[in-house]
Amino acid sequence: MGARIDSPNQNRKAFGRLSLPERTFIADALRTETVGGVLLLVAAVAALIWANTPLSDSYETVSKFHIGPAALGLDLSIQHWAADGLLAIFFFVAGIELKRELVAGDLRDPKAAILPVVAALCGMAVPALVYVLTNVVGGGSMDGWAVPTATDIAFALAVLAVLGTWLPSALRAFLLTLAVVDDLFAIMIIAVFFTSDLNFAALGGAVAGLVVFWLLLRRDVRGWYIYIPLALVIWGLMYNSGVHATIAGVAMGLMLRCSKREGEEHSPGEHIEHMVRPLSAGLAVPLFALFSAGVGVSGDALADVFTQPETLGVVLGLVVGKAIGIFGGTWLATRFTRASLSDELSWPDVFAISTLAGIGFTVSLLIGELAFVGDETMTDEVKAAVLTGSLIAAFLAGILLKLRNAKYRKLEEEEERDEDLSGIPDIYEQDSPEYHLRMAEIYEKKAAEHRRNAELPTGGSERDDSPA
Repeated sequence: MGARIDSPNQNRKAFGRLSLPERTFIADALRTETVGGVLLLVAAVAALIWANTPLSDSYETVSKFHIGPAALGLDLSIQHWAADGLLAIFFFVAGIELKRELVAGDLRDPKAAILPVVAALCGMAVPALVYVLTNVVGGGSMDGWAVPTATDIAFALAVLAVLGTWLPSALRAFLLTLAVVDDLFAIMIIAVFFTSDLNFAALGGAVAGLVVFWLLLRRDVRGWYIYIPLALVIWGLMYNSGVHATIAGVAMGLMLRCSKREGEEHSPGEHIEHMVRPLSAGLAVPLFALFSAGVGVSGDALADVFTQPETLGVVLGLVVGKAIGIFGGTWLATRFTRASLSDELSWPDVFAISTLAGIGFTVSLLIGELAFVGDETMTDEVKAAVLTGSLIAAFLAGILLKLRNAKYRKLEEEEERDEDLSGIPDIYEQDSPEYHLRMAEIYEKKAAEHRRNAELPTGGSERDDSPA
């Protein structure tokens, strides 16, 4: 009988230790997201440099350059292609992640799902409320209420990579699950509140295309040469329907099967995600950042961020609203439901992660463009507010995480300890009789060695003083 390393824990706590296979999956996902976050950061910095040097005119020229078939309603600017086209790939991957969480992750279990769901909901509602209150007091526009509601998980994990913290895998898994739920509600916000006048013919065509896509998947039809052209048609129809085109990516991602059948090493959803994620993290999202984050930065512009109600609402929403919302939602879930924190973690850990979730970049920039469409000045000012708020949240989270670094390192060492040299961390073998027998044998050998040492002469110094 082997070691039971992934048996379910009926009393599993929120933020508790993951099973070893799930922990491995999370670690792989973190590595991918971290690389994508670093590329995103590089692209954002490049955009800011490009837009604030003598080459700024060329940035504007490239961003506004139109390309595409006008007859199909797709004569779009480069910036528009990045926001509506490339981000559809990002949302496709988000759809697969959401589907996996629903069928194989924490969200499949209502008891485990309630905490990240409540935390994500509060982490979106409170920033929106902070924005609204700021603009009610300041007499600003309510159009940007949704801008500070989104969390950029890739950027957040990139900050963790730069800091080199020893964050426990279970807490990082919570951050990932929280971000997946956050993405779901952000998608719903885009679909419901940022849909223009509907073209029902195009929308009907998009829905018909999705039905064909679903039927082909159910019949296990294979071949990229079938799905990619079909996906492009669905995307084009969805764009022309008035519904934001990224919704097409989410819908197709949710249709993929993410459960394994007998004889399968990976589900189709996992396999396709593995192939598409590098395209999303390494190309689509960085290019979107390159053509969306390029805003003019000056002393006056930064001052305006903290004086205009719309931009101040975005900054306060990200920095204050996210931290209070996620932390408060987590506390409410543990206070009024059966969810509870792991004994290994403390509330300062939760607050640090809540602050880190204030990094809202990709989706916040997208919503900012949608909220103030037609008003380029306000759009640029809101983008500057998103960048400023994200930077402040990253700085504050960095301080908090550094303060908790010793705690994280101790937990990480505990998770990695393998005293019986079985190749499996000891913490995953606590229910295995074989593990305890191996440890007993190891300690018996050590005890025998100590007994032998006790029976030897009391010390080398006495032996040295004896006559030759």
